[in-house]
Amino acid sequence: MMEWMVVVWLWLIVATVASAALMVKVAPPKTTGGRTIIQLDLKNTFTNNIESVRAVVFLLDDQGKMAGQAAYWIIGGAKDKPGLASDQKTTYNFVVTTDKPFTKTKVMVNRLILENSKQGDPIKDVQIFQTQ
Repeated sequence: MMEWMVVVWLWLIVATVASAALMVKVAPPKTTGGRTIIQLDLKNTFTNNIESVRAVVFLLDDQGKMAGQAAYWIIGGAKDKPGLASDQKTTYNFVVTTDKPFTKTKVMVNRLILENSKQGDPIKDVQIFQTQ
């Protein structure tokens, strides 16, 4: 009985660790004038292509209040914009206009559309990593 439980537990760990996702690495923001650029490095670890992804960036002050925001299709989103093939990488430069000071950025993906217009779950299927 104990061996069976260990095998099931190991399978659960493997399934959790090996799950496919859109990996998003968020670089520190660079500000010039009233424009802030946040570089997003994206990698598709799904076996299917990603047709489109929509993301939102929030710029927050030291009290957690919003100093700026922007939303864009960072992959696809239009017929003339390409998707992201399986096991491929791309970079997207997110531009946010603000005249207020901020101390923190928060990136959220709110739409994920996989091959054949299949809806992905932005909470489970996207992993976001902030770099310092």
